[in-house]
Amino acid sequence: MRALKYWIVLLVAGPSPAFSTDRVETESVNQEQAASIEAFLRANPKCFEFNDQCSFCLVSEGRAECSTPQIACIKQPYRCTAQ
Repeated sequence: MRALKYWIVLLVAGPSPAFSTDRVETESVNQEQAASIEAFLRANPKCFEFNDQCSFCLVSEGRAECSTPQIACIKQPYRCTAQ
C-alpha cells in the first residue's frame, strides 16, 4: 500500500513545473543569447537589423529587440540585414 502511494505521488508530481529544471535551462539559454547579441552588436556597431534565421531583431536606442524564435528553426550565426 505504501508503494502505491509513492507511485501516485510520483505520477502527479513528476510533470509538475515545481520539480522541473526547464526554468533554470531557459534562464541559462537567455543569458547566453543576450551575451551573443551584445558581442554581435559590439562587432557590428552600424547594424540596426539582424537575424539568426530564428529570431528577427531590430536595434532601438542601443538595445536589440528580438521576435520570439520561430518553430522548428535551425539557429545560425547572427547576420546583419540592414545598416
